[in-house]
Amino acid sequence: MLLTIDIGNTNIKIGVYQDARLTAHWRVTTERHRLADEYLVLLHNLFDLNGIHPQRIKGCAVSCVVPPLTGEFRTLCREYFKVEPLMVTAATPTGLQLKVDTPAELGADRIANSLAAFRLYGGPVIVLAFGTATTFDVVTADGSYIGGAIAPGIGISADALFRLAAKLYQVELVRPPRVIGTNTIHHMQAGVILGYAGLVEGLVRRMQAELGTYCPVVATGGQAELIAAETEAITAVEPYLTLEGLRLIYELNRP
Repeated sequence: MLLTIDIGNTNIKIGVYQDARLTAHWRVTTERHRLADEYLVLLHNLFDLNGIHPQRIKGCAVSCVVPPLTGEFRTLCREYFKVEPLMVTAATPTGLQLKVDTPAELGADRIANSLAAFRLYGGPVIVLAFGTATTFDVVTADGSYIGGAIAPGIGISADALFRLAAKLYQVELVRPPRVIGTNTIHHMQAGVILGYAGLVEGLVRRMQAELGTYCPVVATGGQAELIAAETEAITAVEPYLTLEGLRLIYELNRP
């Protein structure tokens, strides 16, 4: 079995693969001050609930954008699972050509997403990941990663609005009944949810214009389904895209 772990700023996504099949997956809150032993207890409980014995784990691939947790998860994999983890970076062979100014600045999760989308849909392809930030990544027909964009995530955008506007308050992030709202709750939902769909449409349209062709747009992340329901710009939603990318990278680099 292969353990895949994507450590993001807000959530940690964990998947267990049997061959190429995702057999179990979880999402937990990122706690950047937790130690390896604390995450060990959490993983042990998740494994136990799903009847997975730790000794069945024969490999591990990790992407991490939270530097304090890189060493903790490396320790966890070595001491608990007795495997040397593949810590994915821009230097890890993936088959993608990273044609950007500074490849080392590219997050491992974005590399994993790009590889998985390219393998699933071919190229060119645009990949959207809805997380703490929303990232847009572009892969060409020949498997070259040529860049993308980063926008504030839906959650932090909404939080900033609620926190900094004295007369506004936190609301549920769901689609309002109309674009033209008739009360404050619907005003904010329209601005955040439908406004964000407009952001996606605008950036995708400009990227496709620069590419000179229409191409698939693959979305992943916590709000992918929410925004995909509001725009035809997103052609597919893949909830486990990052985990699949980590699996593919591990297969390319397995001992």
